[in-house]
Amino acid sequence: MSGKAELARRIAALPRGAGRRLIAIAGAPTSGKSTLAGQLLEVATRAGRGAQVIPMDGFHLDNVILDARSLRPRKGAPETFDAQGFIALMHRLKAGGEVVYPLFDRTRDLAVAGAGVVAAECDLAIVEGNYLLFDEAPWRELAPLWDLSVWLDISEDEILGRAVQRWLDHGHTEHAARARAAGNDLENARRIIRAQVPADLTVYLPSCN
Repeated sequence: MSGKAELARRIAALPRGAGRRLIAIAGAPTSGKSTLAGQLLEVATRAGRGAQVIPMDGFHLDNVILDARSLRPRKGAPETFDAQGFIALMHRLKAGGEVVYPLFDRTRDLAVAGAGVVAAECDLAIVEGNYLLFDEAPWRELAPLWDLSVWLDISEDEILGRAVQRWLDHGHTEHAARARAAGNDLENARRIIRAQVPADLTVYLPSCN
């Protein structure tokens, strides 16, 4: 296990120069990817790096497409994302320069095109998402792009508990929250964990200090 101190050291050691360095924060649903990405953004900023967090959620397929493919109940599974579009974005980020990308609006449950911008002077992109270290086609094409990759380790019990609470917070009943957490979130987590590309560092978020 590695903590934030080791991550800070590795971020500070990332070379500067042409193009942009990419840090991948990957893990199962509810593992704490967004939280850690925000913390690493602060670390990078204190180290004098121009950094930004880029979530992969903007590449959710629209609900109209998911309904047509009978995939709405599995929203969040690998096949419910525009994987090739996301991979193309990572190549553009790696090359440097200003990059525009989509963001996911959770209130409206849809992706918004052109809602995010990475400035040309940003030399460090902290990318967070479930499938950044996923060893299935086409997602495995991402692995060679990462300058530093981090896997968030979490037990199935904790995934389920956090997922249930998330759905409760969104106004679902106890029964509906448990059904969605067990039938979708936990299934996606198991699939991710079974097909994980090895990361440079493994972190259990509550242990970071």
